[in-house]
Amino acid sequence: MKVTGDWLSHPGTQKLCAALTDAGFRALFVGGCVRNALLDEPVGDVDLATDATPENVTNIAETAGFKVIPTGIDHGTVTVVVEGIPHEVTTFRRDVETDGRRAVVAFSTRIEEDAHRRDLTMNALYADAEGTVIDPLGGLADTLARRVRFVGDAETRIREDYLRILRFFRFHACYGDPEGGLDPEGLAACAALSAGLETISHERIGAEIRKLLAAPDPAPAVAAMTQAGVLAKALPGADPKALAPLVHLENARPPHWLRRLAVLGGEGLDDALRLSRSESRDLTALRQAIGGTDTPAALGWTLGKDRGTDAILARAAIMEQPLPEGWETEVTRGAKAQFPITAADLMPALEGEALGAKMKALQTKWLQSGLILSRDELLKS
Repeated sequence: MKVTGDWLSHPGTQKLCAALTDAGFRALFVGGCVRNALLDEPVGDVDLATDATPENVTNIAETAGFKVIPTGIDHGTVTVVVEGIPHEVTTFRRDVETDGRRAVVAFSTRIEEDAHRRDLTMNALYADAEGTVIDPLGGLADTLARRVRFVGDAETRIREDYLRILRFFRFHACYGDPEGGLDPEGLAACAALSAGLETISHERIGAEIRKLLAAPDPAPAVAAMTQAGVLAKALPGADPKALAPLVHLENARPPHWLRRLAVLGGEGLDDALRLSRSESRDLTALRQAIGGTDTPAALGWTLGKDRGTDAILARAAIMEQPLPEGWETEVTRGAKAQFPITAADLMPALEGEALGAKMKALQTKWLQSGLILSRDELLKS
C-alpha cells in the first residue's frame, strides 16, 4: 500500500530524503503524516525516522544547504528546515529506562526497535520516499479499521509514560471508529493505572485535554474516561453530562475546546490545565454567562460574537433547553452595537466613582432594553 499527498511529493521534502539516502541511510516518514494520509485526514507535521545519528543528520543536512535546529538532540531529534518546511528527523531509538514520565533512550539501527517503543499501533507506521507503507507491527490493519490499540502490552506502554492514558482517549476521539467502541484491553489498562496521571505535569495534561476537546466529537471518549475513573484524575470535579448535548447543538460548527471545557467544569482549572491569562479570562466569562440571564444580543456586546456564540450554546446544553429563536442574528447585532453614551456625556456633573456607577447603570438599562434605547432616551432616564 502507498500513501500520497502534497506533503510527500514536495520538492524540499524529497531533497531531504534524497540527501539521507544518498549518504547510505534510511529516510522514512513516520507517525502522524502516514496515519493521517491513510485515513484521508489533513497532514500537518512531517516527521522522519532514520538510522543516521543526529550528528550524521546534521552534517548531511548542512552540507546540502539546509537549516538545522537541534530541537531535541538528547532524544535523537533535529529539525531540518527545507524550503521553509520544518521536518523533525529522529534517529531510530529503543528505551533503556522509563519512569512513567520520561524515557532514557539509546539510538538504534533497527526499525523494529523504533516501532516497539511507540505508543499506539497506528503511530508505528512508516513510509519511504515513494510512499510505500512499511508496517513492522501490523498497525496497518488497525489504522484502516480506525482501531486505537496500544503497541504490545497496554499496561507496559502506559507505565512507560502515564500521559499515554490521555492519548488513548484523545486518539479514539480523533481517529477511532465511533461505532466500534474503545479497545477493551487498553480501556482496562487505563482504568487500572489512572492514578499515574498524578505524576504528570499540568502542562502536559493541559496540552492533551486541549487536543481531546478539539476533536470533532469527544463526548464518547470523555464518557469512557469518566467510567474508567480517568476524568476525575485529569479534571477533578468535571461533569460530562452536558458535553454530548453541546456537540449536538454545535451543529457542525468548528469545535472550540474552551467552549467544551466550560460545560465540563471542574476544580482549579487554571492550575490543573495551566491556562493562560486570556484563556482563564474567557473561561470565567463563559461560566458566568452560562449561569446568567443576559440576552443573546447582550452577550454579543459583552463577549463579542465568538464568545457570545459559545455562551449561548453552552447555556442551552447545560440547561437542557433549545436554542433561542433568532439567537445568531441577535448575537451578531450585539457584537456590532455601540453603547451610545460616553463619559463626556455625563461630565462635569459627575466625576470619579459617581461617573463610573452612572455609566454602569446606564449600560445595564441599555442591555435590558435589548440594545434599543437611544442616547437621548438614556440621558433622560
